[in-house]
Amino acid sequence: MNTRLHHAQPYAVGLFRIVIGLLFASHGAASLFGVLGGAHGGGTVATGTWPGWYAAAIQLVAGALVLLGLGTRSAAFVASGSMAYAYFTVHQPGALWPLQNGGEASAMFCWAFLLLVFTGPGALAVDGLFASRPATPSGRRDEARTETVTA
Repeated sequence: MNTRLHHAQPYAVGLFRIVIGLLFASHGAASLFGVLGGAHGGGTVATGTWPGWYAAAIQLVAGALVLLGLGTRSAAFVASGSMAYAYFTVHQPGALWPLQNGGEASAMFCWAFLLLVFTGPGALAVDGLFASRPATPSGRRDEARTETVTA
């Protein structure tokens, strides 16, 4: 059973990355373009307003990059930081716990993206197409190096 789960892990991480990236990009698209119900129940965020418009741009771009598995670790790091900033500046002053201050989504996105910083993109990532060396399904380069033997 453990062997089967171990072999499925890169695909589970890849699916996790795809879902998290899609959800995050959807938040950005809603705020910037008014799609999917718009920002805060309708409308868009005014262009250039701090921090809302910049947060939405990060959500859209970083979410799309994570979704595709393109520069996943860097995009996830930026996304995680933006959600930590959102939590501590917008939500945490209202109450200590996320359930009390409405910051559950910010906290969950923050930790989900931080996890992707450390796990990498998993399977099904675009980064694997651009690798100079073949990548394993986990998205990591094969660490075993072959040495040439001279006679």
